[in-house]
Amino acid sequence: MKTFKVISLQVVDNDELQDFEIEDGLIINKEDEKSTWLVETYMPQDHIEFFQNAQQKKSDLEIQVVISHKANDPAAFMTSIRCIKKMDGRMSILFEGKLKKQRNEYAELLLDDLLQRGYSGDELMKEFREKMVSKPRIPATSKPSV
Repeated sequence: MKTFKVISLQVVDNDELQDFEIEDGLIINKEDEKSTWLVETYMPQDHIEFFQNAQQKKSDLEIQVVISHKANDPAAFMTSIRCIKKMDGRMSILFEGKLKKQRNEYAELLLDDLLQRGYSGDELMKEFREKMVSKPRIPATSKPSV
């Protein structure tokens, strides 16, 4: 097994990305035959109802986490919530799931999306640099140009 620190957590909700403030987090690659990952986040209880509802639905929840360093690309996972624990005004959420893509194509997807939106030249470069830092969700319909 390999463990890494979780820097940020985003959840895909109705094709929108929702950011959640976390105080701490850990991600574990179980390196098992099913390619399973565990993600545990520790955060304020502000959004406990959101996560409780997601757990009760028992449907997959797409999450994106930035691992180890803020500058890293987010890794997307299809997960389910295994456990929610309340602790002194905070909560721990344990997700279990699988990595959506083995190869991260974020830069290519972002560039293609910006080109489709009509950006070019210096404006394209400025938007690309800003978005590579903020890492917004790229619409699912975007595919890298060949």
